[in-house]
Amino acid sequence: MELGVIGLGRMGAGISRRLMREGHRCVVYDQAEATVQQLAGDGATATTGLQDMVGKLSKPRVVWVMLPSGKITEDTITALDGMLERGDIVIDGGNSFYKDDIRRAKALRERGIVYVDVGTSGGVWGLERGFCMMIGGEKESVAHIDPILKALAPGEGTIDKTPKRDGRDPRPEQGYLHCGPAGAGHFVKMVHNGIEYGIMQAYAEGFDILKNKDSHELPEDERFTLDMADIAEVWRRGSVISSWLLDLTSEALAENVSLSNFTGDVSDSGEGRWTIEAAIEEAVAVPVLSTSLFARFRSRQVHTFGEKLLSAMRFKFGGHVEPKA
Repeated sequence: MELGVIGLGRMGAGISRRLMREGHRCVVYDQAEATVQQLAGDGATATTGLQDMVGKLSKPRVVWVMLPSGKITEDTITALDGMLERGDIVIDGGNSFYKDDIRRAKALRERGIVYVDVGTSGGVWGLERGFCMMIGGEKESVAHIDPILKALAPGEGTIDKTPKRDGRDPRPEQGYLHCGPAGAGHFVKMVHNGIEYGIMQAYAEGFDILKNKDSHELPEDERFTLDMADIAEVWRRGSVISSWLLDLTSEALAENVSLSNFTGDVSDSGEGRWTIEAAIEEAVAVPVLSTSLFARFRSRQVHTFGEKLLSAMRFKFGGHVEPKA
C-alpha cells in the first residue's frame, strides 16, 4: 500500500521505515531536507512540500500527519484540505486533542475527505517493537488502511492469549483497535497517557523512598544503603510490578545509578491535562492521575531523585529531553 508521511521526527521516521520493511511505499516530507534525504536513502520517495507529495500519491490518497499537536498540525491539515480530493484520507497520528479531531472530521467531510485519528504509542522503540495504535474514524476508511495498521502493529508476539476472547475483534491481540468514530482513538490514547503519568509517578515515589532510607534524620540502626539499580533489576523478574517502564528504569539506573545526567525538571506534553479535564466533565474522581500531573508542575521548582527517575523514563521510552535551564 502507498502512504504519504508528513513529519519525520522520532516516530514519523520509525513509522516510515517499518512500513517500508513490510513492502509498503512511503512518500515522505519534512521541513528538514536532510531528514527527507535520509529516508529516501532507505527507499522512500522524497518530496519538497505538501503539494509535491499530493502530486506523487496515487488516488485515493492516504496521508499520515505525524507532527506535534497544536498549530503545526492544524495548519498542515488545513493546507491538505485545499489540496486533497473526495475519497482521500487524512490520518493524524500525533497526540491531538480529541475534540479537535471531531471538528476536523466534520469540516473535511463537507468536501468528501475522510479523517482518521490514530493515537500512537511506542516512542522511539516503535520501529523494532511495533506501535500500539488506538484508532478513531469511519469503519470503511479504517478497514481501507488496515494493511498499514497491521504492518505497524507489534503483532501477538510472545504475550499469552487472554482467556475467553473467542469471537471478539482480533485486532487488539495484534496491538491495534478501532475505538469508535472520529476522536475516539485520540481520546483513548489521551487516557493511556494519563495512566502513564500515574504509573511513572508511583515508580518515582517508590524509588525516592528507597533512595532516602539512609537519611541521617533516621535512627542509625534503621538506615539502609540500598542499591537502586539492583532493586529495579530484581523487580523486573517475577514481580507483580514488572513492566516495560520498569525495564527502562533498570536500564537508566544501570547506566548511572545517581541519575546525575538528569535534573528532574519533568515536562508534560498536554495529554495529562486533557485527561483531568475529561474527568472533570464526567465527574470522575482521579486522585492518582491529577496528583501525578501536579507533581510534574512542582518538579520545575524543586528536584528530587524520583523526578530524575521520571526524566530518565521519559528519555528512555520517548527520547524526551529535559528543557534547558
